[in-house]
Amino acid sequence: MNWENLLSLKRHGDTAPRPRKLQDELRLGFEVDYDRVIFSQHFRSLQDKTQVIPLSQTGFVHTRLTHSLEVSVVGRSLGRMAGQRILEKHPSLVEAGYKMQDFGAIVAAASLAHDIGNPPFGHSGEKAIGSYFSSGKGKVFMDSLSRKQQQDLIDYEGNANGYRLLNLDSPGTPGGLRLSYATLGAFTKYPKESLPLKPTNHISQKKFGVFQADLEHFKDVAQELGIKNNDGSMEPYMRHPLTYLVEAADDICYTIIDFEDGINLGWIAEDFALEYLINLVRKNIKSEVYSQLTSTAERLTYLRSLAINNLITDCVDVFMDNEEAILNGTYKHALTDKSQFKPQIDDILAITIEKVYRNEEVIQKEIAGYKILTDILHAVITATVNDLEDNKSIYDKLILNTCTGLQVNTSSLYERILNACGYVASLTDSRALQLFSVINGSIK
Repeated sequence: MNWENLLSLKRHGDTAPRPRKLQDELRLGFEVDYDRVIFSQHFRSLQDKTQVIPLSQTGFVHTRLTHSLEVSVVGRSLGRMAGQRILEKHPSLVEAGYKMQDFGAIVAAASLAHDIGNPPFGHSGEKAIGSYFSSGKGKVFMDSLSRKQQQDLIDYEGNANGYRLLNLDSPGTPGGLRLSYATLGAFTKYPKESLPLKPTNHISQKKFGVFQADLEHFKDVAQELGIKNNDGSMEPYMRHPLTYLVEAADDICYTIIDFEDGINLGWIAEDFALEYLINLVRKNIKSEVYSQLTSTAERLTYLRSLAINNLITDCVDVFMDNEEAILNGTYKHALTDKSQFKPQIDDILAITIEKVYRNEEVIQKEIAGYKILTDILHAVITATVNDLEDNKSIYDKLILNTCTGLQVNTSSLYERILNACGYVASLTDSRALQLFSVINGSIK
């Protein structure tokens, strides 16, 4: 891979090139990507999707929206710091007009969008959708689909849904958001199909990131960016190098922020928690400043800032130390996995898993979310499939009328089902709860 291809400003449907030197510095294409994501309907819905604790009404906890905004800020810093060093190393990029802000803008936009395809109620949402097809009522549709289409649904993946939502035709937005190919490449954390399933320890192959319905679109992006495999084939695809920075931004934020949420909720004891954060920033902490902080919020704010700064600087060092392997597609690890702070990160994550992710309140609400999404999914898929077969009941018509935004303009069974899954995944926590109540006969 080479950087000039990887920084392509091309958008889907372009018939002419977009040289960097001809870009309007007041309205740079990569910055337009950020604007398009932040004003999109799917991004705005993240304000009512909780990051860790579904349907939480207890104090302040992060939503998907606040989490995504924070990840984008960290991503911008990672991108700019790495970009400055990349430009020093590759002066031809400077001659082509690229600036360090370009790297920051790409990573920030991709980071902003990184959770856009995730269903409500956390990761239990993905599992609910997948289980509906693997062991639930959705099994009835499997024999009518190809093996790869089946796998898309059985292993339903929020990352692949995110790619689909960013590029899906809808009224008023043909071609979706039409982000630059550089940003789409950086967004695609797992540049592969759901099949084949091959044992590998490469971080980019851990899950899949593109549905069969979107494969041709992604192939166009991959061809433009040059993210093909070393042997010249297109499968498996290599990961866009800036994806490592997007991933690092997410890893940094959930390591620190989910831990912080646990403290704010009272699930992690303050003294115990602050000790773990201090271990992460011990070399940078100023005792005379820290000793003057009197509240939990002040201490958390100070330690969080130091911790995030340390991790950003370290991840950029890891990225640049391994730039050649990353460009060759042979670097297999998340940047934080090779961080000098990995022991401290692991300690914090272990506490977060025990005290937050496995908290009884979280588990109970994930169970509720599982049931909510399964019931909605069955009603919506049944209605859209019966519509396809021209066999709608009165109830199906009512479901389709209430599900505004559900696309039923395709004759493909697979795409009908995929659109239904995408509709359900796009629901906010509150809207899903409301729709579940209506479907089950509860009227307020």
